[in-house]
Amino acid sequence: MIPEQLNRLLRETLPEQFWRTRLEEDGPRRYLEFAPLDVNLLKRLGVEVDDLGPHLVVCMWDEESPLPIGGYLVVDNLAMGRPSMGGIRMMSSVTPGAIHNLARGMTLKNAAADLPFGGGKSGIVASGDLPAAEHTAVIRGFARLIARYRAIYLPGPDVGTDDADMKTIAIENGLHGAVSKTEDMGGNRIDLLGAAAQGVVVAIETLLQEIHRLKVLPQFADLEVPSREELTVLIQGFGAVGTHVARLLSGDDPAAPRINGVSDISGAIYDPAGLPVAELLAMQQEFGNVALPYYQKHLQGQRGSATKFSNAGDDLLREPAFCLVPASPVANYLDVDAASQPSMTVDRMARWTMIVEGANTYSPAKTRQAARRRMERVVYWQKGVLIATDFLVNSGGVIYAAQEQLIEGAADLRIPQAALGDRAAVNAWLAEHEEAFAALAEQRRAAGRAQVESVISRNMRELIDLLVSDPDLLPCEAAEKIAISRIAASESDRTVADVMVPIAEVGLGQSIREAAEMLINQHDDMLAVVSTGGKLAGVLTDRDITRALAQGLGHGEPVGRIMTTRVVSACVEDKILDVVRKLEHFSISAVPVVLDSRAIGLVSSDILARRTLYRLLQAQP
Repeated sequence: MIPEQLNRLLRETLPEQFWRTRLEEDGPRRYLEFAPLDVNLLKRLGVEVDDLGPHLVVCMWDEESPLPIGGYLVVDNLAMGRPSMGGIRMMSSVTPGAIHNLARGMTLKNAAADLPFGGGKSGIVASGDLPAAEHTAVIRGFARLIARYRAIYLPGPDVGTDDADMKTIAIENGLHGAVSKTEDMGGNRIDLLGAAAQGVVVAIETLLQEIHRLKVLPQFADLEVPSREELTVLIQGFGAVGTHVARLLSGDDPAAPRINGVSDISGAIYDPAGLPVAELLAMQQEFGNVALPYYQKHLQGQRGSATKFSNAGDDLLREPAFCLVPASPVANYLDVDAASQPSMTVDRMARWTMIVEGANTYSPAKTRQAARRRMERVVYWQKGVLIATDFLVNSGGVIYAAQEQLIEGAADLRIPQAALGDRAAVNAWLAEHEEAFAALAEQRRAAGRAQVESVISRNMRELIDLLVSDPDLLPCEAAEKIAISRIAASESDRTVADVMVPIAEVGLGQSIREAAEMLINQHDDMLAVVSTGGKLAGVLTDRDITRALAQGLGHGEPVGRIMTTRVVSACVEDKILDVVRKLEHFSISAVPVVLDSRAIGLVSSDILARRTLYRLLQAQP
């Protein structure tokens, strides 16, 4: 059944005609798809269309499931490559607008990490604390819903989901159907390894070495940089990311930084001398939160203690430290305007020197972007606090996860088709390949760690470079420049061979109906129409089909009657920019890649998004 919140949103925002004409049925599964031209409809759903995307927005649910199963998918941008990659957020309050914000963050995060994946995100409209059996059933049902989009979306974990859920999805959709799977599948378990937190820690330690260069700017003229052992840190949100940040910063090093304060749903604790991290980690494991348990064990009934406790977690942002790490799933942690209900307004914030964002804070919404810039003008320009934007520093998770696609397993490490959907059969098969998957997981883990170190330290150095070279540049603007420049850097050297995708073929005698079903089911931009000898005879797009039906041709007519025979094509060695010019000149959305009179691939308008990113970079000050 459709979740109540999802049903209410769709019924209240979408006209009845839209339901009649656009609802797609696939057995018990239902889909409402929105393209970039559906500007007004998407705006009703809280999604703003801009030059970067979104590429596709989907509302979907299972009509016949006994449990409410449904949610949203946003594929924001495919300029860096296919598929898009991004986590599944599971919250009863999740909305299409929130998922689009997160998907745009993934577009920039994957670009900043120099990964060949687009940006996407999905959301399940369900409580994150369902009973275990119901939780697994909902994940299985959602896996079947998103299987339709496997060519353009690759899920991982996010708030409300974890590595075990990605295993459930892989059992349904295959090993390449999810990332951050469990170790027995060769996965990189980003939650268990604290991959996102590793990126945050690399950013902190790199900035400690680089931030002194900001002293050339007037707001940082009096900057004093502490040694590593003198570094003080606040962590807002002591959860999946925050706990690992504390663990990795502390370790067994006697010269480790001091974690002075942490907050969670139960409150905030702060001690100027530093908190006992090992004890906090143990409490978090036992109770799920730390502030209140720590107060009850050490502070309740005592007087004169230097340690502070507040049952309002946001009070942590009133305490001073050199570094603040926002690691709570609250994007609006600072604002100049109290009306937006931030965690703290900038006039009441404590004194920090740098903020390293462990939580996802980026939003493409114009109002949110304007608010962000207002906040940074005060925090960065006036108060002299460096801000390292989320997608530059917390991409450790996606970097680790990407290794599951970048480092292939042996050819025999594929779940047998007959076992898909059968957990017992898949587990038995995994047990037979235990050693091979363990070795593969270790190889991927090592590659992920090395890439996190390389990419994020480079991002921090480039951030400082940009800010030093342009005093009028805000940190969020510098971060966008870095992400977009990753695409532009290799633009001139990339060829069609780097970006083409497979093209589906249809025979000259096949019907219009069959071709239409292929275009819909495979989400292709174009079909290659081939002769009996396999030679390219023409191409077919949804525009050809629409024109034919408007002229009165029936569904049973052969595609040879309606195909486009004057084909604009590309060769594998063509430069991407040359193909972009073809697409723009002929006002078409895709071209087949032809070799020896055969269609061997497709280049679609996705590369126009790549070109748009390049233009945006050039237009920035």
